Amino acid sequence: MIDVQYFASVRERLGIDSEQVDAAGAATVAALLDLLAQRHGDKGQRVLKEARVLAAVNQVVATLDAPVRNGDEVAFFPPVTGG
Repeated sequence: MIDVQYFASVRERLGIDSEQVDAAGAATVAALLDLLAQRHGDKGQRVLKEARVLAAVNQVVATLDAPVRNGDEVAFFPPVTGG
């Protein structure tokens, strides 16, 4: 299982802070995003696919083509800005 964490506005808009996903359905961050968007219907599509979200795999910022495996923690969060 992959532990999925949602942060900030992504968490607020989805209405969930975490969930677990079978890794067999997703080999990359992009595939995981597709699976999660389908799981959460229209809301998931808007929040995870249409909006810009960033990802981290095991607390390291990752690209969409980064691999994911059973036991990984994948976090999704909105872009952040500094001042």
